[in-house]
Amino acid sequence: MAPRRKEKYKLPVPLPEGKVLDDMDGNQWVLGKMIGSGGFGLIYLAFPTNKPSKDARHVIKVEYQENGPLFSELKFYQRAAKREYIQKWTAQRKLDYLGVPLFYGFGLTDFKGRSYRFMVMERLGIDLQKLSDTNGVFKKSTVLQLGIRVLDILEYIHENEYVHGDIKAANLLLGYTNPDRVYLADYGLSYRYCPNGNHKQYQENPRKGHNGTIEFTSLDAHRGVAPSRRSDVEILGYCMLHWLCGKLPWDKILDDPVAVQTAKTNLLDELPESVLTWAPPGTSCRELAQFLVCVHNLAYDEKPDYQKLKKILNPDGVYLGPLEFSTKAHSVHVRPMTCQKENSRRRNIYGYSDLRSEIHSLQQTPSYLGFQPSYWKPYLDCTSRESIRKPRSPQFRYTCPADRSVSQVSLSEETKADVYYYGLTVVCLLILVFLALYFL
Repeated sequence: MAPRRKEKYKLPVPLPEGKVLDDMDGNQWVLGKMIGSGGFGLIYLAFPTNKPSKDARHVIKVEYQENGPLFSELKFYQRAAKREYIQKWTAQRKLDYLGVPLFYGFGLTDFKGRSYRFMVMERLGIDLQKLSDTNGVFKKSTVLQLGIRVLDILEYIHENEYVHGDIKAANLLLGYTNPDRVYLADYGLSYRYCPNGNHKQYQENPRKGHNGTIEFTSLDAHRGVAPSRRSDVEILGYCMLHWLCGKLPWDKILDDPVAVQTAKTNLLDELPESVLTWAPPGTSCRELAQFLVCVHNLAYDEKPDYQKLKKILNPDGVYLGPLEFSTKAHSVHVRPMTCQKENSRRRNIYGYSDLRSEIHSLQQTPSYLGFQPSYWKPYLDCTSRESIRKPRSPQFRYTCPADRSVSQVSLSEETKADVYYYGLTVVCLLILVFLALYFL
């Protein structure tokens, strides 16, 4: 069955700090202070009794035993995310790390006549939602790097028969000791989409419609269809668009799930313009437009080509640098979705017709991402719409202007001539006025 809604669960009465919990493997854990809570569970710092330490490197998640999310998360870790599985995958894929939190144990405990389920996990750092609330939108290089890292995570959990179903900034946390690493947490709504290798069938169920976090949930979830691999990558696309632009086209209608579903349908049907015009000044959403086009072309039970999706986000395979969240966010300018069709001709002037032609060609071939690397010359650091407005050569090679600060902007020759002409005119008029006053 599809993941159930969080609202059905009750937040448990807090456990006292210092309480000792015995997990199923016989290990003992001392509860530290409570550091967080969700819709159904609490999170505490934890200390193993056999390795005393002042700095907690573990956390314990607790919920009432009759609740479901922590049980679902526990099953995910037991089936798909044991430490040895993650280590083997990381070595095979030659990754420096995989952003799935480590699992250390679980058990049951009693308090005030109620039974609690608990799970011991590695401690992580701050979540991206708090960083977004503090710093606003993220740098483009950071957004692209986050997308690539999450794709690594999704490929792993998808290959192990699970989908996450609730990707969002609040569920993405930086490493506690290494803040350049990002982890996808909270598998309480994870779903086994392919048990024993048999993919779930596509079936709409209006009673289960609009499940998940309304801003980012997939169109399948809006229709009440059980989540699949394409749901996860679609959600990731919306998240990246939000991180880069600061807003989504449906932000003001979140209280109307049907309207949100319609807005998402329009966004995907009007690609690439619907995404390209959503870019804030000084940047481009070109990679995200390509990403969502490929995601939108996926069949319900189709396996995404993770490597090609990562190639879209980083065409040249260059090092994108460390994750940076502390830069001062630039202002965000967004255009209403209702104006998209009216402005279609203007977009073609900006060169959007070229991208639409590319995407159309991708849609005509089964291997819709079978493009040559030469199509994708560097544009990661484009900071001006000038690169979009300029006509492109038949080879689709893009040249991006270097970054310039406001004080370094240079005038074109035509503008210089205009300034010189009008300046000379003003000087002549001032001379004539001075002579007239002198002789009078």
